[in-house]
Amino acid sequence: MEQIKAHFASSYREVPDVIGLTVVDNPYSYNPLIDGLDLLVLVLMHSDEPINSTDHVQIDGKRILVRTIDPNSLEEWVSGGENRNIIEWLVRGEILLDRDGYLSGVREKLLTFPVSMREQKRFTEFAGFLRTYLQAKQDLTDGNLLDAYSHVLTALHHWAHIVLIEEGRHPELTVWKQLKRVHPGIYKLYEELTVSPETLEQRVQLVLLGCEFSVMSKMKTSCALLFHILSSREEPWSIADLQLHPAINVLHVDLSLVLQKLVQREYIREVAVMNGPSDSALELRYMIANGGK
Repeated sequence: MEQIKAHFASSYREVPDVIGLTVVDNPYSYNPLIDGLDLLVLVLMHSDEPINSTDHVQIDGKRILVRTIDPNSLEEWVSGGENRNIIEWLVRGEILLDRDGYLSGVREKLLTFPVSMREQKRFTEFAGFLRTYLQAKQDLTDGNLLDAYSHVLTALHHWAHIVLIEEGRHPELTVWKQLKRVHPGIYKLYEELTVSPETLEQRVQLVLLGCEFSVMSKMKTSCALLFHILSSREEPWSIADLQLHPAINVLHVDLSLVLQKLVQREYIREVAVMNGPSDSALELRYMIANGGK
């Protein structure tokens, strides 16, 4: 394997647009961390256009996954959670090439887990939690019990991620192993949902009750990122403006649902604004309510 690593390091060292190169060995057959191949090569390449390419190659009988990405797309992966494996790739990977210390800087940032990154991840997880929790409630009302179970299990994962982020831990690395030590109460709910002798409906209802409390208690802290943005100017924000904000546009969140829930809880206010002199439709915009900060 060392010869293969040396081959890639030598091949990319002469490519001027390559910023960094890191590799991850696969210690187990079919490990999903690198899609079941023997080696991951992550190539970070400067480009004015987004790059996100995948190649499979074979060298000396070893199957290799080559992922090529530009720095902006890498930042989106790290912030938005679209590719959860990226955190482990960057933390575990062996850096073979690192011009200007870029990859080392990214790794250091991940290990220190700064407040700005925590706010983004917590907001993303809360939006996912809110969506799946409410869907589970609707499924239960409609009598779709298995769908309710599936959605409430996903909501429980988002809740677990929020708690781990609050503790300064990356949920991408491990979830329930960490959570059993950090928050045994949520771990107990997970066990109740998955292995309790109660009926499936009773188990789902029990976890939904826990989620109901969590929605109320975690909403304000989990949406700190959004509150900071809304507070950054006096005029209200349209949802389009918020979605274009650089701290949000890299995240994969259901912003409409979060905004409506925050309005209902009176953390933010809706402001109806005329779009034009002859337009009867008023645009809804959003601003911090008194006491919402």
